[in-house]
Amino acid sequence: MLTPARETRRARWEDVLKAPSFAYLRASSLAQVFDALAEHGEDARILAGGQSLVPALNMRLSEPRLLIDINPIAALTGIERRGGMLRIGALTRHSEVGASPLVARLAPLIHQAIPHIAHPAIRNRGTFGGSLAQADPAAELPACVLALDAVLHLASRRGERAVSARDFFRALYETALAPDEVITAIDVPVAPQGTRSVFVELARRRGDYALVGLAAEAREVGLRLVFFGVGNKPVEAGAASAALAAGITAERIAAAQAALARDLDPPGDLQADGATKLHLARVLLGRAARALMAA
Repeated sequence: MLTPARETRRARWEDVLKAPSFAYLRASSLAQVFDALAEHGEDARILAGGQSLVPALNMRLSEPRLLIDINPIAALTGIERRGGMLRIGALTRHSEVGASPLVARLAPLIHQAIPHIAHPAIRNRGTFGGSLAQADPAAELPACVLALDAVLHLASRRGERAVSARDFFRALYETALAPDEVITAIDVPVAPQGTRSVFVELARRRGDYALVGLAAEAREVGLRLVFFGVGNKPVEAGAASAALAAGITAERIAAAQAALARDLDPPGDLQADGATKLHLARVLLGRAARALMAA
């Protein structure tokens, strides 16, 4: 039997770990979503996979008056090739992306990244567009779409617009997505013949957010290195990439690792201080560069 004091503490935790009251709309079309967003504004939140939103609701970090469930909108799902682009619907689950032969062949960097996202239960519900909209600086997919020069398609009552990944991520959990907009699809340039991709990250336990991660893609036109977990958004390492532009050798890898000090200024967090993160970024750069050299 719990003492009165323990009963009180348990009751307080139950109050905290319980979502606030909200209205629920199961939307069947984007028009319905846009109408609800226009009426309720910032009091409404979009529910896709819910892998970030539901914990935020339970912890009372988010208290919307209306939850708009967009899962029934089939037009937001699917993976297909459209000319030189691979289009991934915003509602497509991580597990679907990871299992897609098209993604494995045309966007191998994304294919390599998917198994690093949390655990199978999360990947079965989490969505591609939801991860980008959340814009967690330690998440895998924002770094991938930046490394691949992807284009995000956004829609609202006002119409549609396309935003490059380079312009989409702005600051900590901040994106170019307006309050009345929804991500509908992501276009990823098809990887040319001879593309080499490497995705690596370091985490305390498999499934945890990465302490530091790196999405790297080498094409004939150049090398892209995008780090995550080292700032308030994905960070492209231009100086390190330039050091490897003429080819990957042991000497150039060392030069690229030294150049990271100009590219990255990682803030410390609960997992590691900034100096440790910079060291880990150099370790990952070495691993990725050697893997690209061997490919």
